[in-house]
Amino acid sequence: MRNVLTFIMAGGKGERLWPLTKHRAKPAVPFGGTYRIVDFTLSNCINSGLRKIHVLIQYKSVSLQRHLRMGWQIFSSELGEYIDVMPAQQRTGDYWYRGTADAVYQNIYSIEQEQPEYVLVLAGDHVYKMNYAEMLAFHQAHRAEVTVGVIEMPIARAARQFGIVQVDADGRIVGFEEKPDVPAPIPGDPSQCYVSMGIYLFNRELLQHALVGDAQREESTHDFGRDVIPAAARNVRVMAYNFKDENKQAAKYWRDIGTLDAYYEANMDLVRVTPLFNLYDRAWPIRTYQEQWPPAKTVFADEESGRLGLALDSLVSNGCIISGGRVERCVLSPDVRVNSFAEVEDAILMEHVEVGRYARVRRAIIDKDVMIPRHVEIGYNLEEDRRRFHVTESGIVVVEKGTVIEEPRAAVSLSGT
Repeated sequence: MRNVLTFIMAGGKGERLWPLTKHRAKPAVPFGGTYRIVDFTLSNCINSGLRKIHVLIQYKSVSLQRHLRMGWQIFSSELGEYIDVMPAQQRTGDYWYRGTADAVYQNIYSIEQEQPEYVLVLAGDHVYKMNYAEMLAFHQAHRAEVTVGVIEMPIARAARQFGIVQVDADGRIVGFEEKPDVPAPIPGDPSQCYVSMGIYLFNRELLQHALVGDAQREESTHDFGRDVIPAAARNVRVMAYNFKDENKQAAKYWRDIGTLDAYYEANMDLVRVTPLFNLYDRAWPIRTYQEQWPPAKTVFADEESGRLGLALDSLVSNGCIISGGRVERCVLSPDVRVNSFAEVEDAILMEHVEVGRYARVRRAIIDKDVMIPRHVEIGYNLEEDRRRFHVTESGIVVVEKGTVIEEPRAAVSLSGT
């Protein structure tokens, strides 16, 4: 895949994931205990043989840049391999990235310098497994100028949620709509439609011509899905590539984790006995950066008092200590401590979270650097939680990074006697 140059769009604000994106870009949000969301796209690149990668960043990028620097500088420059982090630099005007197409256009010099045969554009905030080499083979076999990665989805689920690709009987794209009320069905299957995955493979010369033309159109939103792809479909051969899942489960797995509830559900799926997404597949490893934490530890004190030090159906990362508390159906990032008599259920706890004695947490997302004092309850009284934290439509309590939580007065009084 040395003839392919890859751009990963990693500058999204992720407004619907606030407050998880209050201090970081969406691709840098932790997922599955030890990973960041961007790790899944990057791992797909490595596993597909892609070794020339530009990561385009913009908003709140410090955390993402640090993660890429510490965990992904694994390429050999002597062999022409690289992963470059490219912030908006106002190279083409006095503005930042105005859309996905404009982000690549502002870095068009890198395409001209590299002179690849193909350019692959990917989203950095989706979770899935895909071999991009197979997409390239499809692109070449069908003599396409542009190929768009798509996934089949029930029309009722896709309506008003995703960009919809309309194809003819040969799989050629003839239309594209952004979040329509009534998606166009797949030919021969009125119950299903094709959802765009935000994956675009271009012949280089066609892409350069399209980007220059789009930059000159004042009415354009400078977005691949809204502007560039529909314009190309009217003039050149644009094909839809039906997603082939390397996850190798009964149902195809692709998640655009755009909301807090979707983020929570995707994490909770990982603790199932048979999760939909397999993190343990050695044939398709997911790579990340991990600090040198000691092994996870459980501390059993005595069963009669309830100090069990127990973790059931949970992902427990290195550095965690479950010291006499109970954890069930949880995702624990590194360096989490659950103290005696504490109960944590159906929750996501990120790095450096500590749960005090007798505290109870359920159906919650606790961001980094939060100390939950003893006797505090989160997820048991949503009216009270709404006064202190963010609560989603489905009742998931989200505690933002570094929140200072006061100890209940009853517990303070008790400690003073």
